[in-house]
Amino acid sequence: MSFEGLADVVWRKSSFSGDTGGECVEVAALGDGSVAVRNSKAPEAGTIFFTREEMAAWVQGCRAGEFDDLT
Repeated sequence: MSFEGLADVVWRKSSFSGDTGGECVEVAALGDGSVAVRNSKAPEAGTIFFTREEMAAWVQGCRAGEFDDLT
């Protein structure tokens, strides 16, 4: 899917990103069941796509603290 093809997508940001925009990513559920992810400060830089199963594995890893060393 191209950047232009995402014009009508509803993007969501974490409530932890703060009121000033902060450093954050945005996610969107797509009609085909996949999930789009992009940099909220540079959406034109590109979007990556994940299956629901891939996103579930990522969220589980985050909840388990597997990526805490990256923050």
